[in-house]
Amino acid sequence: MTRHPTVPRRLLTTLTTLATALTLGLVAASPAAERAEAATPRHGDGDVILNLFQWTWDSVATECRDVIGPAGFGYVQVSPPMEHIRGTQWWTSYQPVSYKIESKLGTRAEFAAMVAACDAAGVGVIADAVVNHMAGAGQSGTGVAGTQFSDDSFAGTYSAPDFNDCRTDISDYTDRYQVQNCRLVSLQDLRTGSDYVRGRLAAYFDDLVSLGVDGFRIDAAKHIPASDLEAVKARMRNPNVFWVHEVIGAAGEPIRPSEYLGSGDSHEFDYARQLKHDFDGQIKNLRYIGDGKLPWDRAGVFVDNHDTERNGESMNYKWGAKYVLANTFLLSWPYGSPTVYSGYEFSNTDAGAPGATTTSVPDATCGAGRWTCTQRWTEVRGMVGFHNTVAGTEVTNWWDDGGNLVAYGRGSRGYVVLNNTGSAVQRSFQTSLPAGTYCDVVAAADCSVRRTVNGDGWFTASVPAYGALAIHVGARD
Repeated sequence: MTRHPTVPRRLLTTLTTLATALTLGLVAASPAAERAEAATPRHGDGDVILNLFQWTWDSVATECRDVIGPAGFGYVQVSPPMEHIRGTQWWTSYQPVSYKIESKLGTRAEFAAMVAACDAAGVGVIADAVVNHMAGAGQSGTGVAGTQFSDDSFAGTYSAPDFNDCRTDISDYTDRYQVQNCRLVSLQDLRTGSDYVRGRLAAYFDDLVSLGVDGFRIDAAKHIPASDLEAVKARMRNPNVFWVHEVIGAAGEPIRPSEYLGSGDSHEFDYARQLKHDFDGQIKNLRYIGDGKLPWDRAGVFVDNHDTERNGESMNYKWGAKYVLANTFLLSWPYGSPTVYSGYEFSNTDAGAPGATTTSVPDATCGAGRWTCTQRWTEVRGMVGFHNTVAGTEVTNWWDDGGNLVAYGRGSRGYVVLNNTGSAVQRSFQTSLPAGTYCDVVAAADCSVRRTVNGDGWFTASVPAYGALAIHVGARD
């Protein structure tokens, strides 16, 4: 969280096999090359998470049935399901007033129906959980579900003793005490070391799990001591529920994402930062994107999220074709657990969802208005299928031109080419795929674009400027 708040299966690779592959140049000389898949448990067809930012519960339910399930996503991540302050801005969803499952995105009954609909479509639900703080200090009024609140009083939930003693804003992010005990942009900081607060948070998690929620993104986790989160999770009825923490690691700061692995995975923000750097520079460096970061099977990765797309920390939809390329890489490379982000167009970074009022958001509309609907893009849907098909395979047959054209395989199951240049490129590529005719899943959804691999694993193709090519054994003509 920056301004306003915003599971594992390992491949056992023998040393002999790895040494042989490195000798042949089939995999990158990097830890990322020997990894197969990340931590999020498979659900339905796969493990890819789709983050539908500020979508209503009714919209999510329909999208699970019509798009998300059929495309093979494993999970949908939804915006915070709890009562919050009134306002049109997106960040009002991150200022809790109570733990009622009532928000501008829908009612408790609508939330439960959404979870059931997604489950029927083979899609699990991950909820964005705001547990570091409540609404801003000095505010008072009525939440979207009618709960009264003021500076130190949130009716039926918290009172003054439930907040930390530090009543000033964080001013020094190199001071661990300030970061974890003082106020983040004036938000009332919960005393998460308190037994009562821990119990209230665990009860909130349990309530959502009882409605069918499969996991949680822990918002602003960096601002909560890791031991406090471990204690909260231990009090849940099912302490094995999937968690991924938002821990924005930065150079010079003492709090690191790795500290939080005792209660779940952590988001690897340096992954998104490197994508931005390399797609603005040379993508040949993506070969080593896992180096110096969280362990491959404990990292949540993404091209952008609702914070980073606004603060310039990452790429966003405004990057156009390069943004599509970055998502293609995200879904094809075996480092971390990928989340695809789907939000809406904006010019004002505080602006809420299209048509938002102080108490409600209209249902999302794809194909009209400002919703980006990334999950419906041919390239993204094709690459989710690619990701699911190549699960458990290593990177093979890496090739690059020394700059912005790269190609690589995923064992004998898939092959990808990324062209981050302004000119189309035609050449032959060496794969480990069996001979046959394959559908190019980023070029078309109907297999109208085909690539033929010969008996020696070679094929020839033209890759468009700022475009990609992807084939896999699950999509053959």
